[in-house]
Amino acid sequence: MRIETIRHVHCTVLRASGDLDHAGRVRFSACINAVWDWTQGPVLVFDLADLHFYDSSVIGVLGMAMQRMEEEGSGRIIVVRPSAHLLSVLRLTDLLSRVELRGSVEDTVAEVTLQARTAAAAAHGVWAAAGRYQRP
Repeated sequence: MRIETIRHVHCTVLRASGDLDHAGRVRFSACINAVWDWTQGPVLVFDLADLHFYDSSVIGVLGMAMQRMEEEGSGRIIVVRPSAHLLSVLRLTDLLSRVELRGSVEDTVAEVTLQARTAAAAAHGVWAAAGRYQRP
C-alpha cells in the first residue's frame, strides 16, 4: 500500500493506493496520527479511489479518525471520489452519515480554503466591530 500526504493550509489530503489490509491499516492509522495537527480541526481529505483492495480495515481507519475527532470535539472527514463499493460499505456501517463526500480533491481543497477564509474574515469583522464599540 502506498500513502501520500499533501499538506495544505486548511486541510490535509491523504491519498491511498494499492491494497489496504490489516498491515496497511496499521500504517495508515499511524500516518493519520502523524499528520493530525497539520491543520486546525483537523480537516482530513481521504482520496481512496486508487485502492485496488480493501477489507474491513478501511472502516477501522475511518472509524479511528472519527473516534478521535469526537473525543477532541472537532474535525471533519471528507471522502473524495468514493467507489460504489466503498459507498455501500460506508452505508452498511452507518459511517456514511458521518463523512462528507466530494467529487475531486482540487475542488475540495478550494472549498475548504474558501470556507476558512470566509470564517476568518467574519471573525475579524466581528472583532473589529467589537473593538470600535468598546472604545470611549
